[in-house]
Parts: sequence; C-alpha cells; structure tokens
Amino acid sequence: MLDEFWTCINWRENSLLDSLALRFPHLCRELRRRSFARELQPYIHTVGWREWGRQIIGQLGWQQWFGGENGVFGIDAVYQSLDRRVATRVASAPTSKAVYAYDDGAVVTFRAAKARGILCIYEHPIVHWRTVRRLQEEEAELHPEWAPTLGALTDSAEKLARKDEELGLADAVITPTSFARQSILDGKTVTAPIHVLPYGTDACDTPVRPRSSLDKLRVIFVGALTQAKGLGYLLEAMEKLGDEIELSLVGRRVSAEVPGPAVLGKYRWIPSLPHPELLEEMSRHDVLVLPSLHEGFGLVMTEAMSRGLVVMTTSHTAGPDLISDGTDGFIIPIRSSEAIEEKLSLLSREKERRRAMQEAARHKALTIQWEDYRRRLVELAREVVGRGLNS
Repeated sequence: MLDEFWTCINWRENSLLDSLALRFPHLCRELRRRSFARELQPYIHTVGWREWGRQIIGQLGWQQWFGGENGVFGIDAVYQSLDRRVATRVASAPTSKAVYAYDDGAVVTFRAAKARGILCIYEHPIVHWRTVRRLQEEEAELHPEWAPTLGALTDSAEKLARKDEELGLADAVITPTSFARQSILDGKTVTAPIHVLPYGTDACDTPVRPRSSLDKLRVIFVGALTQAKGLGYLLEAMEKLGDEIELSLVGRRVSAEVPGPAVLGKYRWIPSLPHPELLEEMSRHDVLVLPSLHEGFGLVMTEAMSRGLVVMTTSHTAGPDLISDGTDGFIIPIRSSEAIEEKLSLLSREKERRRAMQEAARHKALTIQWEDYRRRLVELAREVVGRGLNS
C-alpha cells in the first residue's frame, strides 16, 4: 500500500560512513537505531538536517543552548520540520489516498491532506496529554525531588493545542492499548473511531537460560530514568530488599540532579544499547520491572517476555492487555514500592514458580508477533481507505 515513507535519518549499516562512525561507539549505536530494512529503501525520503544537529549537540553536551521546545535542534523542531516538508509533498501528491502520521508531527500534514480530500490516519502511541499532565502534576506534589524528570509539565499551550488539532483532523485513530484509548476518550477532542492495535515482538526460540539455585534474582529496568516510568518506586523497593537482588538500569538520565551519581553507583547502569544488544542484555535477567505512571504501550515488555523474563508493570501500560496476572507476569498499582518489593521478594524465594512464569511469559510472547500487527494494520488501513472512498 505504501507510496512513500518520510523520516529524518536513514542510516545504512555496513556503509563507509558506518565504518567511520565505529570510531565513536556511542554515536554509532545511536545512528544504527535509525537504520531501516532493505525492502523499505526505495520508498524512503529524508528531512535530516535538524535531527543530525540534535544528535551532534547531544554528543557535545550543548542541549541547554540548542535543545528544548523552542530550540533550533530540539525534538519539537525536528518533528515540525518533518511535518512541514511532508505537508508540502502531500499538497502535490496526485494519487495518494491517505497519509499515516504520528502524534505531535502531523498537524500541518493533516491540514494539507484535508485540503485535497486525502484521508488522515493518526497513530497515537502514547497516553493523551491531559491524563499525562494530571498524573505528572500529582507526582510532582508527592515527590518534588523527581519533578525535574517530568517533562510533560513544561509542554507549552501551543504544543498541546497542536496535539488536540491533530486528533480533531483524524479520520481514524490507532492506539496500542486499552488504557491509551480510554485516555483519548477522556480527553474529549476526537470524533473519529479509535482502534486498539497492540504492538508485537519478534519470535525468539532461545529457551529460558538455566540458573543456579544460588544465583541472586536479576532484575532489569529499561527506559528513561524518569519518575514517569516509576523509577523512584523501584529504587525505594530495592533499598528495602538490600543485597537479595541485583538490579540493572538501562536508560538515559533526563535530569542532572536525579537520580544522582550516589544512587546510580549502587547498581549496574548502562545509558544506551543498540536493540540487538538490549535483547541480549535482557536475556541475562529474570525479571523486567516497568512501574510506569503512564505508558502508551511499553515495547520492552513484549521484548522481555520473548526472552523469558517475568514482567512486572502497572495497570497504566499495555500490561492488562498482555499479561495474565500471577501466571506470566504481575500487574501492580502505580506508585507502590510495597507491591514491587513484595513481588520481587516472592520471585526471589519461590524459584520454581519463577521458572514456570518465565516459560509462560515466553510462550505468551509467541502469540504477540509483529507479523500479526502488520497484517491487522494493513487490514485496518484498507478498511479506512475503502470507507472513505465510498462515503
């Protein structure tokens, strides 16, 4: 169905530039995250200069001067630059029947599409901003020391108005979880049908690795080091559990103040990993804990399940749609270090139950494949286009 695919950076692995980038391992890892399948290459168009600038200032540590919502190389500027360029293309596209765009990067494109009678399919992969704002404002009051990590509190009125306009222009909205769908309905800014289409994972035939009964429980957290991910509650639980459990943190700091070096020094911390290395790192652990206050989906959960990890997450994620509580994972309340402590202690003590849950998680992941997502997405896109042409 694809006419064109627009993005910012199309990095080609094993190219001359890729070999040169190997001299800068961190940069190379970031760039390889922006590579695409060979089959997609003929369709790709790029608008890359702002994203290149964002990567460079990130390497140089200059985000405070050129990043941020109004910065020339901030993520908002990157999204809006791509949006404007795609809108220009849509205005001259003679045969396209629909555009498919994402939250916070679609408003100008959708305006151009509407002017030409082109359908607008909108993927909203996150929780609606009103729900996010409410949860983060509550969290800032409960734990003001973590407030610097709550980025949604600084979103401007203009940015939030763009998000509302995007939803209002959409002919169909796609979101990955029941919780995200409900948040959009609660936002009261959309009249289009909202379809829940869960993301998938890749099949993994590797069995759960045998572990010695003397080994400590190995726990991993993957995501930005922010209280929006509930990190503070995991760290509170770890303080109570002491040496009973080993914790690895994989993710970037979003604040220079919290979590501080003294906290990070207690655990194994990896700021970033390319996707294949992240999956391998997961395979060395027993449990993934993702105690998010809000999560559009949480792809790390399906990836961890495919590697045979027990996933512990909250009801504000894809967890309720994916996990059978107590069988292949745990659903816990938000803001509950006590629940995290209780479940981790149980898994540490009851090794046979842990192994059974790990196997159950791996088998569950086999039913949540990307191929199913692709098939359902194509069916949905054809349905939306067909309905639009017949109306």
